[in-house]
Amino acid sequence: MYKTVKPFIKWAGGKSQLLEEIRKRYPANIERYCEPFVGGGAVLLDVLSNFQPKEVMINDINPELVNTYIQIRDNAENVISMLSEMQSVFLNMDNAKRKEYFYAQRNRFNELIQKAASTEEKAALFIFINRTCFNGLYRVNGKGLYNVPMGSYKKPLICDSDNILLISGLLRGVTINCGDYSDCADFIDNNTFVYIDPPYRPLSETSSFTSYAKSEFGDEQQIQLGHFIEKISAKGAKIVASNSDPKNTNKEDNFFDDIYKMFIIHRVTATRMINSNSKGRGAISELLICNY
Repeated sequence: MYKTVKPFIKWAGGKSQLLEEIRKRYPANIERYCEPFVGGGAVLLDVLSNFQPKEVMINDINPELVNTYIQIRDNAENVISMLSEMQSVFLNMDNAKRKEYFYAQRNRFNELIQKAASTEEKAALFIFINRTCFNGLYRVNGKGLYNVPMGSYKKPLICDSDNILLISGLLRGVTINCGDYSDCADFIDNNTFVYIDPPYRPLSETSSFTSYAKSEFGDEQQIQLGHFIEKISAKGAKIVASNSDPKNTNKEDNFFDDIYKMFIIHRVTATRMINSNSKGRGAISELLICNY
């Protein structure tokens, strides 16, 4: 029976709803674990709470997200204290005041982004904004500044202190890196289970969330990632990778079938959770690519 730990943020492409399918592909034992695109961390938290691996490395290209993981691991009590205060202030305001407060906090967050600060305050602001912004989206403009508007929630749970403390304990001893996924190559050996969840290849021009980091992750980058997966597979690592299924919109599109023809490709059903048009939310096929 698996224990389930909730991620501390909502995240585009988060894996909570695919967890059952991913669990079916876990190796019997996980002593070393690596996640090169950690994102919301649903699979990470599942592995940490159910397998207690001895060595873990996680990575993401988003410095604000990485700072939040580091602060939750190292300074959870301070993050909770700041978040708790924000929650108390925000929930006691009318909508007009909430709006004013949200944009003031967003401006402060962007100030800290420009200073490249790694602080508890920035982590608390990151979680506050994630819990109160439109659809929990993380999106930046060309200057790397966060630009998602406020969402409309009556009573959002901004500070889930018990969950943050639980995650803090799970992250103890985890190596947390900010950089390109290829930074993980040296950590990965024949005893490592690797879960790879890159920015998905968009199924349409309007469904791309790659602006969550300033760099673009297009078809060329997907092909390069395929080469990386081949390389670490040759080391003997056990790998599960996820991505969108192009065949949802074009039955003739063999993009991933061609890149991963040497691996096992499972088509599984997922529910798209983040879409500005509610008609665009529903059951679709996604890919889980395994080398074993």
